Amino acid sequence: MTIGGVPMIVLDVAEGLWTVTIDRPEKANSLTGAMLSDLAVCIERAGKEGARALILTGRGKVFSAGADLDEARAGLATSPVWERLSGALAALPCLTVAALNGTLAGGAFGMALACDLRIAVPEAKFFYPVMKLGFLPQPSDPSRLARLVGPARAKMILMAGTKATAEEALAWGLIDRMVAAEDLADTAATLAADALGAARDHVAAIKAMIA
Repeated sequence: MTIGGVPMIVLDVAEGLWTVTIDRPEKANSLTGAMLSDLAVCIERAGKEGARALILTGRGKVFSAGADLDEARAGLATSPVWERLSGALAALPCLTVAALNGTLAGGAFGMALACDLRIAVPEAKFFYPVMKLGFLPQPSDPSRLARLVGPARAKMILMAGTKATAEEALAWGLIDRMVAAEDLADTAATLAADALGAARDHVAAIKAMIA
């Protein structure tokens, strides 16, 4: 989606590595319906066009604040496009890395939970205030979250409104590594390097064995 000719979802493709960047930092990378559709299209293309690794990240100091508030009130919070996006990510036959450049909030959780690996900067916070806001989480999010952190901690985030720090997220297994902001992109690329050096079918086969 673009506003004034400026894209808010930026795609870079280079030798099997797809990097998808949420680029709306002036609005804390909050997501409109059009942005979510653009994200889903990028992910679906990656599956069809031979990606061996995909990095999902954001511009600025927040990965994503979740749904754009105006659109959330108009129905975006319960739109099926969230599940379309997370389902497309989970189904990708390649290595997926969420490089969280800052706080992860609300419905944006879904895309990070659907990735294979999650790395984050130390300043990041993690919260999903569906209880407070009166919405249900997206259907796949609670089970994916519970598989990573356990049912009690999933309830802390989804039911008790806990705002986890990056240190807590690392200890709980919500993220896999904590990385300084200046090293985030290089670390994500390093994690993707072996997959980029392998045949696509080999990447897909190993992922399928783990899943």
